[in-house]
Amino acid sequence: MGDFFQTVVDLDAGPQDAARLAERVVGWLAAEGIVLAAPTRCLLGDGLGHEPGPHWIKATGEENADHQPYDGLEVHTERTVFHDGQGGPGSVICPRCGTTTGLDFGGPEEGPVGEDGTPPPGDGASPADEDGLPPVGGHGAPPGEEIWPKFGEAITTWYETGAAAHIDCPVCAAPVALTDWRWGDGWFSFGYLGFEFWNWPPLSEEFRARVADLLDGHRTAYHWGKL
Repeated sequence: MGDFFQTVVDLDAGPQDAARLAERVVGWLAAEGIVLAAPTRCLLGDGLGHEPGPHWIKATGEENADHQPYDGLEVHTERTVFHDGQGGPGSVICPRCGTTTGLDFGGPEEGPVGEDGTPPPGDGASPADEDGLPPVGGHGAPPGEEIWPKFGEAITTWYETGAAAHIDCPVCAAPVALTDWRWGDGWFSFGYLGFEFWNWPPLSEEFRARVADLLDGHRTAYHWGKL
């Protein structure tokens, strides 16, 4: 059956904010009985996390009462490339000209700029590698542009140094920082703070909104995947 994860990522927290905000959110989750306060070895690979609490259903809704979570919450407070893992991103959207460039099938595809979508349950995916880096490569690039290798290099640079390298749009030629590109399927997020729930029922929109409120109103992203 595999192992499933859901991650709420703070897109705006910096390295100076991550630990403070993580403590606030975990404190609220523990006070609500959604998770247990004391870390235990409840994650895949025997890592430390927070086990589901007696009132975990507050995070998922009564409709999931028959689907009790059986692994814990992992909190990331360091620079991390969050993504949906398996399969890779399908496209990127330039924030300057609004053009969608396909990564799997090559060539720029003209179209409206849509908001980042939430990966629905059922789309098989897996979390980042142990070092937090996504797989780089394995996708066709637009003819003559080789855009995916450029993204791969920029992702590695950001992960190792925190510097947002720029990638030129293959259509309008504008240099765009890695963290400004929009992924058509919401596949990547770059940040210093993430809350990863392992083998939990779907987190409710209300719960995710409450977590965002605790993060000083920061922008958040939601990832869903399967290992």
